[in-house]
Amino acid sequence: MILATNSARISVLIALVLFVAAALVDCGANNLHVYDGVRTQDIIAGDVFFEIIDPPELEYTYRIRPAKDFGSSFGATFKVNEGKLVPAIPSDACKPQFANERDLKGNIALVERGECSFLEKAINIEKVGGRAVIITEVDTNSDDYDYYIEMIHDKTDRDTNIPAAFLLGKNGLVIRRTLAKLDRRFALINLPVNLTFVAPHLINQPPWLQW
Repeated sequence: MILATNSARISVLIALVLFVAAALVDCGANNLHVYDGVRTQDIIAGDVFFEIIDPPELEYTYRIRPAKDFGSSFGATFKVNEGKLVPAIPSDACKPQFANERDLKGNIALVERGECSFLEKAINIEKVGGRAVIITEVDTNSDDYDYYIEMIHDKTDRDTNIPAAFLLGKNGLVIRRTLAKLDRRFALINLPVNLTFVAPHLINQPPWLQW
């Protein structure tokens, strides 16, 4: 009887551990340091990383999820060193008119989700000369705020020639607020960053994503 009881308790404990582990994997924060001993390439799948090198308050490595079925890729042909990550004005990018069009030209736009499709936003950024677009959730009450979501085509007959990706909402919010507080029009970034041979727990993640 005692052995049976202990066995049941162990089974419950194992189930609980597996549940928590699964929750960590599915969590939008995807804190890579919990995967000690696992190769980074096994975790990130098709995701891409970039790093902010200025301002110092944002000097961390950020994970983005490329659009699933539209735009070009963040591959060998796309490489930005000390490029500008520019919050678009207006932030939804649902029309090809921007108050900071000059800053967006030749750079990467940081855009907020909502009001129009992901593809529409990318097309509008491309029209003003943007090289890429990173879209982020802004609604803290949204079910998607803490998750990386799949950005898909809007089923129209259009496409874009620039790469697009989704950034975790918490990261996007902190980046925008910090730049606004510092009265900065953009952050300097390197994109993409190769982390294939970097242990997950050594990746310089933003501290607000840590458990």
